[in-house]
Amino acid sequence: MFKNTLDNKRYYTLNYFYRQKFNNKVFKVPLDAHLNCPNKINGNGCIFCSNNAKANIIESKDSLEEQFLKNITILENKWPNSFYIPYFQAGTNTNADLKTLKSLYEKLLNYEKVVGLAIATRPDCLTEEIIKYLGTLNRQTFLTVELGLQSSNEKTLKYIKRGHNVKCFIDAVQKLHDQNIFVVAHIINGLPYEKESDMLNTVKLLNDIKIDGVKIHMLYISKHTELANIYEKDKFPLLNKEQYIDIVIKQLELLNENIVIERITGDPIKEELIAPSWLLKKFCVLNEIDKEMVKRNAYQGDKVN
Repeated sequence: MFKNTLDNKRYYTLNYFYRQKFNNKVFKVPLDAHLNCPNKINGNGCIFCSNNAKANIIESKDSLEEQFLKNITILENKWPNSFYIPYFQAGTNTNADLKTLKSLYEKLLNYEKVVGLAIATRPDCLTEEIIKYLGTLNRQTFLTVELGLQSSNEKTLKYIKRGHNVKCFIDAVQKLHDQNIFVVAHIINGLPYEKESDMLNTVKLLNDIKIDGVKIHMLYISKHTELANIYEKDKFPLLNKEQYIDIVIKQLELLNENIVIERITGDPIKEELIAPSWLLKKFCVLNEIDKEMVKRNAYQGDKVN
């Protein structure tokens, strides 16, 4: 069994990380603070982005406190002794003035059994003022900042209209690390016309910049997106399940063993999904990754130079 897991995984699980840090079961509670994405304001956003990407957020129209309390009421019924990390998931959660951000973040810190905050944002939406404040916040609680990279290939970033380059991402990670903040990168496998080598190079970059955690996603095509229009005209190849599993395992083998693996597949909304349909069977994908890693005798970090 891999040393950084409690459930027979061969990679460093988030569950294990939280258990070691807090000596307790911890849940991230997804929230929608109704903060817009600057990439959408300045254009149409990333080509894969759907405005309805809130499948696991309960009643996103409610206030933050209402969303949080409804979530933990459900969790308390099954795990009454668990701790919580409010997770600002939807939108770009540093896209506001500092006074607004303080009011959003800090109102949730006083709830019982809250042990941290997680903030999802973009690397190009972090001013010096906000980073300094996040450093102060990190000294009060355990703060995680999640940044979308998606790919280390500059051509891919331009194609998907990401709105920033790789250097912007690297700089943002460094500035957050200077504040001792735990940083998680989001990457996507199967982006249009990327080769396996591109996807492996992306995780090699994460090693180089000493990222703390990673979320690995599979590209999927949702209705009412620019990507859907592109796919209708040009059926570019999507990874099949076997290809995706193979690439994820190779990525895990290349990732440093101390990088926390927060996710290794996505959660498309069934009614919105165009392709690939195999992604809807999330737990089957997770189980097959586990089985294939056993078959290959593969572990996270096996092939780190």
